[in-house]
Amino acid sequence: MTDAMTDAATDAMTAATTSAAAAAGGAWTKAGDLPSPASWYGQYDGAVLLKSGKVLLVGGSDATSAVLTRTAVYDPAAATWTTGVPLRFPRRLHTATRLDDGRVLIAGGTSGSSPLSPGLAGAELYDPADGSWKTAADMREARWGHSAVLLADKRVLVAGGVAVRSGDSVKALRSAEIYNPATDTWTDAGTMTDARTGHSAVLFKGGQVLVCGGTAPISGHDDASLAFCELYNPTTKAWTPTGSLLRPRSRHQAVAASDTAALAFGGATPGAPGDGTFDPFTGLTVERYDLATGTWTAMPASPGGRGLHRVVPLGGGKFLLVGGTAEVRDGVGYRSALLFDDTTRAWTAAAGTTTGRWAFAATALSDGRVLIAGGTVRAGLAAADPAVHELTATTEVFGAAS
Repeated sequence: MTDAMTDAATDAMTAATTSAAAAAGGAWTKAGDLPSPASWYGQYDGAVLLKSGKVLLVGGSDATSAVLTRTAVYDPAAATWTTGVPLRFPRRLHTATRLDDGRVLIAGGTSGSSPLSPGLAGAELYDPADGSWKTAADMREARWGHSAVLLADKRVLVAGGVAVRSGDSVKALRSAEIYNPATDTWTDAGTMTDARTGHSAVLFKGGQVLVCGGTAPISGHDDASLAFCELYNPTTKAWTPTGSLLRPRSRHQAVAASDTAALAFGGATPGAPGDGTFDPFTGLTVERYDLATGTWTAMPASPGGRGLHRVVPLGGGKFLLVGGTAEVRDGVGYRSALLFDDTTRAWTAAAGTTTGRWAFAATALSDGRVLIAGGTVRAGLAAADPAVHELTATTEVFGAAS
């Protein structure tokens, strides 16, 4: 497919989505540019909403896959980005977690662009009061592609990820550890029932954490998507298997739907539909997890399956799903955005973004709007130079209809 044909198809999709969004409401407005283009491929390495209402972005990678130390801060009131103090170490596929006291913990990741680059055990703390960085205690184990969740007791649970296995392979990790900001220490949190990376982690009101999906490397260049899920209980310090996803998922997004429920949206789901074809992105599937029964239930699907998208809760049981792509090697970022209502189980179209993107940063702002920033626009044969990913420095803000 030529670039012209791809542009035409994408523009047609955007026009249709925007037209349908007129009834659903909502609109995107430009929010200035990042100091420089970047992408974030992890589940938890993206934007962090600070207590001040500003947004922090750290690290990531550039168009050549070089790992960055850059940081940037967005001020919603002025709709401007400013360059922040650089990280002490370049990182991608790290985690960024806002602590209860307002500081931000950056943990792990990798400083190399190769899939076989070693992980980092180092951690850093960002102080929004003066924009400075301070070295925190090292994790017990180096890792990248892990999850990080702020627990009810104000500690941070880090789980899974990837580590180098040999000179030509990596391995997924079962280990987990907890960071205590009060003492600047990491302690063992037991081992998960399954090794995984690129998974989602959701905190429930009662304190338990659901870990679902992700991948496990099966060769030097391939990995398998997982359906296995498990729960962590901070009181008993134990991991327990729970109901598996109805289909394996990676590059998905999972979010809390209520105090005792979670939703998993989209992702790369392997398998053939039975008609001789293979297209894991035909439908955008959703599953709902019930903590009381430990089971997943299929929700209504929507056309336009995708991975490396973002899902942001809007409140009131509504969720904004935006961007993503069907193919990371030769892909084009989607401009389409959708709204899912967990109460009615209904999908509606939202206004399409100005720039299609995947592997970008996203967060809800203090005023209820949603910010998206950076990301990959085209890659491989879809890009002007197949050897270089096309990234964007643009940012946009979504405001839902009143």
